Amino acid sequence: QVQLVESGGGLVQTGGSLRLSCAASGSIFSSYTMGWFRQAPGKEREFVATISWSGSATYYLDSVKGRFTISRDNAKNTMYLQMNSLKPEDTAVYYCAANRYGSLQEVRAAVYDYWGQGTQVTVSS
Repeated sequence: QVQLVESGGGLVQTGGSLRLSCAASGSIFSSYTMGWFRQAPGKEREFVATISWSGSATYYLDSVKGRFTISRDNAKNTMYLQMNSLKPEDTAVYYCAANRYGSLQEVRAAVYDYWGQGTQVTVSS
């Protein structure tokens, strides 16, 4: 069992930055592939980025490449999403998720085993 808690969301202007954190507790955090997803009002939950259990490999949604950076600190049981050059279309609730057996390129939300409660990110134009 893994418990996930996101933090770091907020309101920012276009071009601004935010850093999201996902604190994990429970089972062995370092053995899970971790991911960030987002969901805007009226839209389906969307994959944003994933990171391998070791942190050595990452995978991104095309529209966030070069702007967002996913990372993790297994000693602190924490994952991060550094978001730069934010755009209004990045506005959504952001969720972290844990996938015990999935691949780095797994983008289907239904496959992920554990989820946080979400944190709101709003980018004003």
